[in-house]
Amino acid sequence: MGDFGIYAVFGVNGPPQRLLSVEGSCRVCVAVPPSVRQVVLFSSGPWGERICVNAELNDADRFPITIGKLTPYNKCLSWEQWEEETWTDGVTLGVTLEGGNLVKADWSEPELMSVKEYTPKDHTAPLAPRELNGKRKRGRASEEGGDGKKMTTGEEEENVCPNGAAGKTTPVRKGRGQTKGGQKLFSAGAGATKMKGTANGAGEAQGIVGKTPPQSAARTKSKPAKTPTHTAPLVSPSGRWGPTLCPIDAQTAILIGGQGSRMQFCKDPMWKLCTEDMSWFAAETLAEGPTPEARIGHTAVYDPDSRRIFVFGGSKNRKWFNDVHILDTQSWKWTMVEAQGKVPPLAYHSCSMFRGELFVLGGVFPRPNPDPDGCSDSLYIFDPDLSIWYQPIVTGDTPTPRSGHSACVMQERRIYVFGGWDTPVCYNDMYMLDLGLMEFSAVKTTGKAPSPRSWHGSAVLSDTKFLIHGGYNGNNALSDAFIFDIDTNSWTEVALPQLTRPQLCVPRAGHAIITMDTANPQRFSGEGAAVDVRSTLLVFGGGDNEGNFYSDLTTVAVEDLLGAISRE
Repeated sequence: MGDFGIYAVFGVNGPPQRLLSVEGSCRVCVAVPPSVRQVVLFSSGPWGERICVNAELNDADRFPITIGKLTPYNKCLSWEQWEEETWTDGVTLGVTLEGGNLVKADWSEPELMSVKEYTPKDHTAPLAPRELNGKRKRGRASEEGGDGKKMTTGEEEENVCPNGAAGKTTPVRKGRGQTKGGQKLFSAGAGATKMKGTANGAGEAQGIVGKTPPQSAARTKSKPAKTPTHTAPLVSPSGRWGPTLCPIDAQTAILIGGQGSRMQFCKDPMWKLCTEDMSWFAAETLAEGPTPEARIGHTAVYDPDSRRIFVFGGSKNRKWFNDVHILDTQSWKWTMVEAQGKVPPLAYHSCSMFRGELFVLGGVFPRPNPDPDGCSDSLYIFDPDLSIWYQPIVTGDTPTPRSGHSACVMQERRIYVFGGWDTPVCYNDMYMLDLGLMEFSAVKTTGKAPSPRSWHGSAVLSDTKFLIHGGYNGNNALSDAFIFDIDTNSWTEVALPQLTRPQLCVPRAGHAIITMDTANPQRFSGEGAAVDVRSTLLVFGGGDNEGNFYSDLTTVAVEDLLGAISRE
């Protein structure tokens, strides 16, 4: 294995088999033996000028079950059948090499190769194939909602990307002490419509950068025509639901993770945004070290003191995470923390940075059958200096269990928690955590409050105001925007064209939204150039919870948002 090559191991007893080599083709597609339940893909030898290897595990209809990427810093991938619910007989593995001196740069559809099944010499009887993990199902159940209405659900799937075309269900407000419903409100049921792919965006308009990719055709019963899997390098992120966006300086923000069309995790999980001209650069291969596994429902926060991004939690299909990954933005190196203390696997939680520590609140956590996944009301704190998790003593009126909520740190002494959901209820209440007293209190608000919602966007606009935008109310994605003033505890709905008009911005949930100081060079007649720094709101991606995914970037000057309050 001295020269560069890409190898695969099929099954726990199989030997490494070379798929790509220096002299061979840059693409290959192999049929996975029906008895194989594990596949390991890895590289060996010097990478040279090679950039990456894209891998797709496809079902019998050539639709991706899962995807992955080998890079000079991430040289091994593995898949197991129990993690991928659609892995059945007829699975194929497609591998494509990018970069370097390609001897046979033929991008036509590769011929399907077969792999010999390996039988150990001692002829030990093979283990019985593990039964394919099916969807968790619950029978139809009728329950009394908070308003006395019976709510009925059929078969439903746990822990799926919420942007499926699920049947509509109206959420029911619930007070404290009422019995929780056992049904799942935001999920794609077993009979739900297939994902539509990435939606067409509105035309380019002021404040909107780029267009969303064309809408993919819905998957039908007929077998689709085979097309090459190689595409031209992307110049901007693909449409996605549930990414995170972190500002690291006045010129740069980092996009991490997300899930796109057909419930597949994005092949392009990491991008760098240059705010000077709003251009994107693929960044996955720039960073060394073990990159986080693909996921949604994670959080990523930036610590300006240490100049590091902290990624925590999330989920992938039926796999849940409680790991912490750190990206040092100075050395561009990933590290995975071996933390002490206990924190459960969580997704769709909130994570706030306060004095160098991560404050993680709520979220969905896995529970064994027959119960559905449950929501947390606990607060966990991670100390990066000691690499330890701990639970603080918290008093007061704590929020009910929830996930998909938002949390904003205000004036370095309070965290405001808004909305979220806990099956089958969607919330629009507000709680405040006093970071000095570690005491929660319910906030009594005035003005027109946002309707109940989850998976909305939130961003701090000033010392006293933060924004709530979009989200999902159980029936529809939303496009409205509200500003909360912590001095007066009042809500104001704002109608800014870039955020709320359908012609410019479609309703969306699961999008990334941040505010950051952006530098705009302004040249004068004299020598040199002055730099005008202003606060800007950035909104990226998300979906309409009908199967459409977005990749547009909208920018709004924060001063325009604050100015809209006086006009209301």
